[in-house]
Amino acid sequence: MKTITARIPLKLSKMRNLKTLLFSICMFLLLFSCASEDVTAITDEEIIDEQEEEEGEETVVDDADFVATDWTTDTHSKDGAPNFDEIFPDDEVKRIDIVITEERWESMLADMTSNYGAFGGTSTGGGPGGQGGPGGQGGGGLTEVDENPIFVPAEVFYEDKEWYRVGVRFKGNSSLQSSWKAGILKLSFKLDFDEYEDDYPQIKNQRFYGFKKLSLKNNYDDASLMREKVAADVFKNAGLAMSHTSFCTVYVDHGNGPQYFGLYTLVEEVDDTVIDAQFSSDDGNLYKPDGDAASFASGTFDQDEYEKKTNEDEADFSDVQSLLTIINDGTRTTDAAAWRASLEAVFDTDIFLKYLAVNTVIQNWDTYGRMTHNYFLYNNPDTSKLTWIAWDNNEALQTGKQGGSYALNFSGLSASQWPIIGNMYQDAVYKAKYGAYLQEVIDGAFNETTMQALYTSYAALIEPYATTEVSGYTFLSSSSAFQSGVNALKSHVTSRKAAVESYLD
Repeated sequence: MKTITARIPLKLSKMRNLKTLLFSICMFLLLFSCASEDVTAITDEEIIDEQEEEEGEETVVDDADFVATDWTTDTHSKDGAPNFDEIFPDDEVKRIDIVITEERWESMLADMTSNYGAFGGTSTGGGPGGQGGPGGQGGGGLTEVDENPIFVPAEVFYEDKEWYRVGVRFKGNSSLQSSWKAGILKLSFKLDFDEYEDDYPQIKNQRFYGFKKLSLKNNYDDASLMREKVAADVFKNAGLAMSHTSFCTVYVDHGNGPQYFGLYTLVEEVDDTVIDAQFSSDDGNLYKPDGDAASFASGTFDQDEYEKKTNEDEADFSDVQSLLTIINDGTRTTDAAAWRASLEAVFDTDIFLKYLAVNTVIQNWDTYGRMTHNYFLYNNPDTSKLTWIAWDNNEALQTGKQGGSYALNFSGLSASQWPIIGNMYQDAVYKAKYGAYLQEVIDGAFNETTMQALYTSYAALIEPYATTEVSGYTFLSSSSAFQSGVNALKSHVTSRKAAVESYLD
């Protein structure tokens, strides 16, 4: 891989120049005072006392004492509307710098080590920059951890502006652990811009161009570095509620200057602006199911596994409980019309069938049907129906792992284990609607000609940033692996068109 030279943002450069100037002035004044005949002689004892004080006491810096000089309503305030054009362009690669003190960075790494073992899969030594630093050998299976990685305050720089005491943590599940154990420090991040507002009143309701929270996804195990974004584009172009995404480069300075961490995908958070911007109200229950209950299989109801992202203090889970009851109700085989009417009273079946068509065509396996996670349900106040929202699409656009994506007819899927897909597909009315949506997908959102052009355009856009990722901060085995990844996507869309045509024939 090539090595790139990090460009220090102007604001950071100015800060460092100012520090150099102040240091020079202080040294001049010190030398001048020492040369003065009027200066009071300093005894050897005083010098020793001063040295002992310097060695024995650590200077405490109050990091709450600052002025948010870059703050404006449009860029930093909750009163500013989300600026989607600025943050999520399709034709630019933005740059984000994260500056973390060395001490806080080390605490993040120590937390990861505590949860997942030594960086690089080694039992001793280890740690980024050490014997187990970037590029080390990984190993070991995945560890089940209940808690997310810790947040720390950090500064975020973008377009020569600073955001203050932003909450930053690592994020992810299997991709996070796998990257860590493989000795690759290109980890995903979560940013929360007012996480620390209670500690730092200056940043109360701080936003990033109207966004409170954002995810920086590391494009794990993706040679094309575009699966996350392209899949989101397809869902969005199909008319489904979906996070906005964009490409960006990420640099992290944790004490040694900015280090290029690689090309990331910036992702809008569902429980932040997706609900606000794509629904008329954010008053409904928003769930992020995770665990057995997320399958909606009979007998699996567990409200603890339907994590609420809104209305957290209200112990009302009747909407998801009703969906679980109705989807498994025996009337689906004895009175299908009545069963559909009951289901459609609590669940937006049209939205789900369209989602299912898109998801199956593009082969997004790491979600419902294989995994009990990676989706949201929102009780839309306009309809009082649970609405499906896709999430975490970095494994899309390929056959997949752990059994891979299902065929278009869901052969091999257990209807009792995954009843929302299985029971709806077995219903003749829903099966016909699903087939119509398949045709709609390949004619529109996943049209072969359109997608080939999109892949070519995105590849040209991100190639300079993808192929200059550095060892220890990349999933690419070589710069040529990027083009191979792009070619695989182009072949994939052609094969999926043929698969749909064969199914519908």
